[in-house]
Amino acid sequence: MRIAIHQSRTGIDPEANAAALVAAVREAAAGGAKMLFTPEMSGILDQDRQRATPQLRREADDPVLAAVREAAADAGIWVHIGSLALAGERDDGRLVNRGFVIDDSGAIRARYDKMHLFDVDLATGESWRESAVYAGGEGPVVVETPAGPLGLSICYDLRFPDLYRTLTDAGATILSVPAAFTVPTGKAHWHVLLRARAIEAGVFVVAAAQSGRHEDGRETFGHSLVVDPWGEVILDMGDDTGVGFADVDPSAVEAVRARVPAIRHRRAIPAPLHI
Repeated sequence: MRIAIHQSRTGIDPEANAAALVAAVREAAAGGAKMLFTPEMSGILDQDRQRATPQLRREADDPVLAAVREAAADAGIWVHIGSLALAGERDDGRLVNRGFVIDDSGAIRARYDKMHLFDVDLATGESWRESAVYAGGEGPVVVETPAGPLGLSICYDLRFPDLYRTLTDAGATILSVPAAFTVPTGKAHWHVLLRARAIEAGVFVVAAAQSGRHEDGRETFGHSLVVDPWGEVILDMGDDTGVGFADVDPSAVEAVRARVPAIRHRRAIPAPLHI
């Protein structure tokens, strides 16, 4: 089955970003893909809260989500929007970072709110406090798709293997990791962590990423990947933006698990003795 990835350089204007996503949906469908994956923060990427906040909407009113749903229905293709920043749902005023799986009729099949929030000070001088702006999600999600049972995650979730164990224990055979990774962390950890998540459970991993220097001044790592269940990278989009394609064979999951049946050998781990 053919899938597509949209590697983007999302800017500060949701209307322009929506147009780029609609174009990607059409290109993916024209290229024979049954499903398109887009990065984290596909609707707007702007670290200037004063400028960005007036443009954020509730899910029901979000124009980017509406445009992609319409495009998916028109093109007859499934779309996983890696995530959108959405407003107005919480009493404490914080936003949600929410991914969506949209089917080929334009219906929303699943939602997932990013569970692990990126609060860190980097050696480069960059400082991020996602928890000051966003509320964390409450639980994992697996959804049936043309590519197989899909386990949802977002960016920083990648560093927490217990999440992926939960997803694969629930039957996921493909994992999605949409991201806007920083360049320093991307260079150090992106490839190795994504390959590890694939190898641990013998699953496909699809990671649509933001790439390049954005309008708000940040720089993201790019290198959207598709990794097969043996841990081999079958697509690496490098630094360029655009739509890339990969062919995935769901039967490869069982073939790899027959060779290395680690997922069948999992055991519940009790608390260790402290001696």
